[in-house]
Amino acid sequence: MGHGYYREAHPLVFVISHYINLISMIALGFSGFYIHYPFIAWNMEAARSIHFFFMYLLLINLTARILMAFWVKDTNVPNTRKVDVDIKNWLPQAENRHQLVETVKFYLFMRKTHTISGKYATPQKVSYVGITLLTYVMAYTGFAIYSPAASLPFFAGGVDAVGGLMMMRTIHFFGLWVFIVFTMIHVYLATIHGLEPSKLMFGWVETEDAGH
Repeated sequence: MGHGYYREAHPLVFVISHYINLISMIALGFSGFYIHYPFIAWNMEAARSIHFFFMYLLLINLTARILMAFWVKDTNVPNTRKVDVDIKNWLPQAENRHQLVETVKFYLFMRKTHTISGKYATPQKVSYVGITLLTYVMAYTGFAIYSPAASLPFFAGGVDAVGGLMMMRTIHFFGLWVFIVFTMIHVYLATIHGLEPSKLMFGWVETEDAGH
């Protein structure tokens, strides 16, 4: 299995962090679309303020989550209460070594049974690390197209490197769509085993059939 159904799989501090990510990304997506194309009668300055507030909140939360991975303990092998530091879930594990292709087959309904894995299957590890890096890239591109910050050498150099402000805006807008697609895939992977993992992550509710 790729998910555990015990609270040890998702400590409360990680559940709270997940909620902050969810709320921040919804707010960033809505305000970002509005800034790009004002689709309703509203206040542009309010939209920018919301966008920046939740950008800072997301960055702080993400950085804190990365640091917590080194000292908060959770389940490394699903359906058990045995815990170890969370960072091990993001590193190569014996439980899901050489199983990338077979796991993808399961996700695509080309295999009936799931591969034996750690808390996260290999595609999840790759996508989560990738979206973490993209979050910092989005913060950088966002500052680079924001007038008060665009003139700073750190951001101006990036604008010049990609060919100007319009290209930087395009990269930032494209990144938003990557987040949207990632969220859709993330929801699919999180529910492919049933709703038990979601009940644990959102309500911190253990299920009696954990491990079956």
